This record gives sequence, structure tokens and C-alpha cells, in this order.
Amino acid sequence: MFKQDLSVAQSALQDCLDEIMSALPTSEVTAGMRYASAGGKRLRGFLAMETARLFDVDPTHALRAGAAVECLHAYSLVHDDMPCMDDDALRRGQPTVHVKWNEATAVLVGDALQTLAFEILAHPDTHPDGAVRAQLCLTLARASGSEGMVLGQAQDIAAETASVPLTLEQITELQGNKTGALLVWPCEAGAILGGADPAPLVKYARALGLAFQIADDVLDVEGDAALAGKALQKDADAGKATFVSLLGLEAAKARAQSLIDEACAALQPYGPRADTLRDIARYVVTRDR
Repeated sequence: MFKQDLSVAQSALQDCLDEIMSALPTSEVTAGMRYASAGGKRLRGFLAMETARLFDVDPTHALRAGAAVECLHAYSLVHDDMPCMDDDALRRGQPTVHVKWNEATAVLVGDALQTLAFEILAHPDTHPDGAVRAQLCLTLARASGSEGMVLGQAQDIAAETASVPLTLEQITELQGNKTGALLVWPCEAGAILGGADPAPLVKYARALGLAFQIADDVLDVEGDAALAGKALQKDADAGKATFVSLLGLEAAKARAQSLIDEACAALQPYGPRADTLRDIARYVVTRDR
């Protein structure tokens, strides 16, 4: 059932993005935006849709919030893959945007995807109440900018040239910003759309985000590059500290499972209605990409 629900959400998110981008001018940048935002797990968008469902939010409103965070996430990957950052040639099994086009186009594609995310949230179709739309924009800006994802990316870059490897506490903070912030936001967004207290969902999402990154570190060691659709073992080759290098493979897996238990426990106030969110948490540590 979970895989079917995820597949339905993936299709709905793609249709939504296709419709939104169909109104954009024909250009290399638009082509790059479509290319960069196609495919992927759609986990962030799915989280927005599922958390909103707990509060009987209009599905169209939830879908647009999910599409917005998928645009933001796609922008971050386009820029992260560039030579000045992680210098990756593959993403989702396809050439990265700067490889398929060029670096200047990749910069502009990322910029356009980022601004489109906020345009989607600010549009009346996302919610009739302007205060709700403003809160969505404010919280996404904080999650993605210098207090969240961008901070984490800067911390990651600094760690590459640091004379001393990061401690477990430091890498937990780094990944909470770089990866976790954009997994927390869609859960917070679902509550904002529903006029509900986001605290239990934020607790769920923080544990989920950390488990997600630990699972990524495990996949970097044990994963299949063909399934992952990107190069693996780059962190180990670069000598970067990861959860696996600091904890060991089996202890890292155990820590991820403990976090998933913590995430599921945070959903107790919602009872069986949150079962799909519990399935998402379990999926995070069993995925192969």
C-alpha cells in the first residue's frame, strides 16, 4: 500500500510541476528546470501531502506545497552538483545539469527553481488566506537559507579543508541543516496549512531527517551505484567524516533504526491516521537509493 501511495503522489507532483512550468517561456533555462525537477523519490513533497492529510487540508493546497519544496530541493541539487561544490556528473542516473548544458545555465536553472518555489507558495491557489501563504514562505526561507540548508552546505564545504575531522556532534548539526531542514519543512507546512500545532510533526521530521542522512552514509558504503543513480564512496575517498566513519557500519544502522522508532513515537497523537508517515520513516532506512 505504501509503495502505491508513494507512486500516486509522485505522479500527482509531476503533473502539478508540469502544469506550472507549462506557463513558463520556452528557453534553455525552462528546459533545465523541467529536467532537474523530473523523477527522484519525491519524499519531501509526499511528506507535505501526508502531513496535511492529517488535518483534512484541501488536497490541491497540499499538492502545491509539495511541488514548491520539490522545486527548492531540485535547485539545491543542481547547484550542489556543480564543479565548485561536489562536482558530480550524474544525478538520478542522468547527466547533471551543468554537464548536459553548461555551468552558467546550471546556475540560472537553480536560481529559477528556487524562486519558483516561493512563487508557488505565494499564489492564492495554494491557500485562500494570505497570512497562511506568508507563513509558508517565511518558514521555507528559513529552512532553505542561511539558517538551514545553505548553512549546512557551507559547513560541509568548510569540513572538506578542516585540519581536524568533524565530531559526531558537529556532523549531526551539519546534516540537520543540510539535509534535515528540507525534510522538516514539509511536515511543518502540513500543519500550517491545517492551522494546527506543528510541534509533534517537527519532532517526527527531525528524527526522520537524521535517520535519512545516516541511511545515505550507509548507502555510500554498501549501495549499488546503478540503483543510486550517482557516484558512491566519494566521502570516504575524500576522507570526510560521516556517521559510518564515526560510529562504524553496524552502529550507524542501529542508530538510524533508533531514530525511526523515535520518529514513529512522535506520531502517537495522530493514531492510525499517521500510518503512512510511519511507513515513510521505515522506508527511509530500507531504500536502495
